[in-house]
Amino acid sequence: TAWFFRFSTTELKHLAIGTLLVLGVGLSIVPQLSMPVAVETLVVPALIFTLSFISHEIAHKLSAQHYGLWAEFRLTLIGAFITLLSALTPIFKVIAPGAVMIAGPVSQKAMGRTAVAGPLTNIALSTMFILSVSFLKTLFPFSSFLWASIFGAWVNAFIALFNLIPFGMLDGWKVFRWNKMAWGVAFLASAALAIFTFSLLP
Repeated sequence: TAWFFRFSTTELKHLAIGTLLVLGVGLSIVPQLSMPVAVETLVVPALIFTLSFISHEIAHKLSAQHYGLWAEFRLTLIGAFITLLSALTPIFKVIAPGAVMIAGPVSQKAMGRTAVAGPLTNIALSTMFILSVSFLKTLFPFSSFLWASIFGAWVNAFIALFNLIPFGMLDGWKVFRWNKMAWGVAFLASAALAIFTFSLLP
């Protein structure tokens, strides 16, 4: 279709601002974790945190465009403000600068598959980070990058699990309405990953 895998100038601007806001939250969260103190321990996990969020949104976009729908990321005023506030305060943390907006005739199947694309991306990333943790534990047991990989595994599992809650505007409700079996498998997988990766945190 004409919109297949395309990014408009407006969308790129919104993505850039959203990325900076999420990065700010990542930089505010990482120092609160019990990780070794080093520059890469702060920067790398914050970048992983940001890329995990952006990958989730891009997965929604590409899936929607695959079905011939118009799909672009847009900031929301309240979401951007809350995310900025989260970056500036030590306790309050909500990451929702915007979302992928979709338009066009869409079936429940296409909507469900588009919704599950984001969490599945985070499940895949969490699994990849777990594999890297196993590798780093063997070769570099005290490396700062080991802790960054553990953080990446956990944060992706958490993003997937949270978004798969079948409630309101979350992805989970759209997936649940489309295919309860698919929702159940994805939800249980993300829950198992969240529990396992949480046990790895220092």
